[in-house]
Amino acid sequence: MSTEPAAGPPASIAIALYDGFTALDAMGPYAVLATHPGSTVTFVADRRGPIRDDQSLTVNVDTAFDDLPDPDMIVIPGGIITRRMARDGHPVVDWIRRVHPHTTWSTSVCTGAVLLAAAGVLDGLDATTHWIAYDQLAELGAHPTGERVVIRGKVATAAGVSSGIDLALTLVQRWSGDFVAQAIQLGIEYDPQPPLDAGSPTKAPAKVLEVVGRSMRAAEAASLA
Repeated sequence: MSTEPAAGPPASIAIALYDGFTALDAMGPYAVLATHPGSTVTFVADRRGPIRDDQSLTVNVDTAFDDLPDPDMIVIPGGIITRRMARDGHPVVDWIRRVHPHTTWSTSVCTGAVLLAAAGVLDGLDATTHWIAYDQLAELGAHPTGERVVIRGKVATAAGVSSGIDLALTLVQRWSGDFVAQAIQLGIEYDPQPPLDAGSPTKAPAKVLEVVGRSMRAAEAASLA
């Protein structure tokens, strides 16, 4: 994690949604950031109305990209379809490219980093993402790392899915100090005690890694068809 001086706390935070996003990528940071003093969190998308995640959750979005042209902070969640979005183009990539020069913070969770990279935000930067997407992140000009949270200047990336909570708490600690970060952590009772130690490719049994990797690559290939 970088110790470079960081930008200050954001007043307006935009979490970008799109059909096929992974819910915890967005809702984990939301649970933390929505309680940060002085910050307002808004879900945004390329259109107003229902946006469906990659399972069965639907979020009703009231704010379109054009309605929030200058957020202080953006959070880009990932999803299986991000490789296709990066390949074919998507309004969220255009929006990232448009707002990033004016943000205080540009951040991603999981394969949301692929969308940051597709917008040119990660060119030449160390960044992290879900382990399944390291290769694509490199192809798009970033330097993938296995760290859980990576901060380079005003750009912050988190690894897979659940790491979005760690990202948000890390930023709150930088903005407002230990007490506020600890208070938010206690409020959401974020005290991970997983029953198994298989949460990264370096810890999971080889067979589990093989099966999960094969399943995720198959789902990704189907999304590209």
